[in-house]
Amino acid sequence: MRAVIVDCAIYRDGRRTEGPEDLSDALAQARASENTFLWIGLHEPNEEEFDRVSSEFGLHPLAVEDALKAHQRPKLEVYDDSLFLVLKPVVYEPESDKVSTDEVMVFVGDCFVVTVRHGEAAPLGAVRHRLEADPDVLRHGPTTVLYAISDAIVDRYIEVAAELQIDLEELEAAVFEPVGDTRHTAARIYAFKRQVLEFRRATGPLSAPMAKLAGASVPFVDEHSQPFFRDVNDHLTRANEQVDGLDRLLSDVLSAHLAQTGVRQNDDMRKISAWAAMAAVPTLVAGIYGMNFAHMPELRWEWGYPAAIVLMVLVVSGLHRLFKSRGWL
Repeated sequence: MRAVIVDCAIYRDGRRTEGPEDLSDALAQARASENTFLWIGLHEPNEEEFDRVSSEFGLHPLAVEDALKAHQRPKLEVYDDSLFLVLKPVVYEPESDKVSTDEVMVFVGDCFVVTVRHGEAAPLGAVRHRLEADPDVLRHGPTTVLYAISDAIVDRYIEVAAELQIDLEELEAAVFEPVGDTRHTAARIYAFKRQVLEFRRATGPLSAPMAKLAGASVPFVDEHSQPFFRDVNDHLTRANEQVDGLDRLLSDVLSAHLAQTGVRQNDDMRKISAWAAMAAVPTLVAGIYGMNFAHMPELRWEWGYPAAIVLMVLVVSGLHRLFKSRGWL
């Protein structure tokens, strides 16, 4: 269990105190004192390891199942003895232009907070240290932890959206580059669109839980914390708007790329048609005078060959000038 438990501490009046190692004793001590709560952080526990924690804190079996299996959509569930919130932190890897998501589950009770983390995208140590540095905020209890975790993850959404915006601008520049290799551009746009979709799966479903925390009385959440959750919800709305904007711009960029490809293909076909038309003239003349008939006009004319060459050059030059003036060449 010590390998699974990342951190465990009792907070009394906003200040950290090391409690007993036994979870039952630590929870009993937290419940015995006012303005005291227990915060235990777990990282990828298995069923056997999490069973003891869930039984000690009286966590609902459905929430426990979700916390163990992971791969959940962001959601908020209210049970008799606890509140269960699922968050999906987002990480963007600029080297591979890849967006990945992990999961953080938060159980909030009357005097405890249990966080279960899957993956490495959201180390909660920084959140814990920031709260411990501000006892006046931390003394508000488990609601403070719930708010701080939500705020940190949503703020990261905005940062990732800004990084994706920069990459999208670079992709736009590549699409509208007059000279360049565009053979793999459509594949790049499609791959980028998949990353935006992965991002949307983390931000979109979280709107309803944040709106509920910001606008309604939720059990185990301090009623005076609604303005703070409204702030988080505002940031989330901004992140969702950025994601929607990225998706729309990607669709426009893809349409522009396909239109440019069609225009280039039309230009190529016009050039090919123009050269084919110019090549057809000498082919026609040579084909006529290459027929093996004994009686053909100008067949024995001394200037017949030079005249045929001059005729072909004049006609081809005229066609070249015509196609050039119309932009086919």
